[in-house]
Amino acid sequence: MDLVTLQGWLDNGSFAILFLTMLLYWCGAAFPTIPYLAGLGTLGMAIANLSMAALLTARWVDAGYFPLSNLYESLFFLAWGITAVHLFAEHMSRSRLVGTVTAPVAMGIAAFAALSLPSQMQVSEPLVPALKSNWLMMHVSVMLISYSALMVGALMAIAFLVVTRGQAVELRGSSVGTGAYRDAKFRIRRSSSSPEPEATPAYSAGSTAVLEAPVQAQAALSPQRLSLADTLDNISYRIIGLGFPLLTIGIIAGAVWANEAWGSYWSWDPKETWALITWLVFAAYLHARITRGWQGRRPAILAASGFLVVWICYLGVNILGKGLHSYGWFF
Repeated sequence: MDLVTLQGWLDNGSFAILFLTMLLYWCGAAFPTIPYLAGLGTLGMAIANLSMAALLTARWVDAGYFPLSNLYESLFFLAWGITAVHLFAEHMSRSRLVGTVTAPVAMGIAAFAALSLPSQMQVSEPLVPALKSNWLMMHVSVMLISYSALMVGALMAIAFLVVTRGQAVELRGSSVGTGAYRDAKFRIRRSSSSPEPEATPAYSAGSTAVLEAPVQAQAALSPQRLSLADTLDNISYRIIGLGFPLLTIGIIAGAVWANEAWGSYWSWDPKETWALITWLVFAAYLHARITRGWQGRRPAILAASGFLVVWICYLGVNILGKGLHSYGWFF
């Protein structure tokens, strides 16, 4: 079997594995009493990660340069990064529900790369002069890994908003947290005709949640959903805290490479501009969490918006506009 055939098997196989993994995670969430479904989901993510790593390695061997020169390769590298960050986040959170939101995104990226891109965009081609640099591996790989981490962190924030929908939840305690509660307190504000119930369930970790519902009568979040919300909030914070320094390093490396290739550290290219916007969005999120002490829905909304910003930075500017970063993609 030659390398081209092997690559075809690996990219389609990665998509198929991720599709089955997504179904396993969704079935595990729908039927939590079946314990082995979630474990199979984790196994599927690990196999997909190794399959995409093998695909990128095969292209590296075939082309003779680090496989990040076109859209096809970068999409699979991004999907590989998301699966790697997913396994890290799942290990930290001890929650299999992480895969219910990360697996569909990784599967969609792999499907777009393997099934939607025209064949001529999937072929390795000789590098343009500006890409013949050691900075290709340093800058592009770090940027894509940072995108992967920021996307997973943003997805956890979106999941947090879904779990706490309709409830004004504010988590108070350590920003790092441990994924559960020691003294979880919640208050529900009801209409004047209804009494105000209070409950103080006790858990085994260190954080406090205060829940304030709208004026209309609403049911309280169950202790299990409160614990899940705390877990999602903490994982989102940790993963974004990992991706933000990588984004910073990637932008600095890109500026150095730009000066080497084009004689200018910063030229306000659309890609550079949106990289700066992405940096500012997540810098604002971390500033709100660390300095201002924001927790709960407000920073989650800011982090969730970062998911769209990352996609615009990564792919949108290459579709909608031309610039110094457009070669090897759509233009």
